[in-house]
Amino acid sequence: MSKSSRDNMKTPKRRPPVTGDLVGVRVQPEMAKEIDDWRRKQEDLPGRPEAIRRLVEMGLKGKK
Repeated sequence: MSKSSRDNMKTPKRRPPVTGDLVGVRVQPEMAKEIDDWRRKQEDLPGRPEAIRRLVEMGLKGKK
């Protein structure tokens, strides 16, 4: 009997156990490209939402 095709699939990314407030943001194509360029340089290649969270956190830490 062959294995199910489901056995060969990657496990889906899971949501963090704690959720926060949803914030919708629109960015212009130029900024989206800059964000995508930045995230591609990261070792773990975060998705765009995670990249934006990291960049905001870096900006807030640098403001002190």
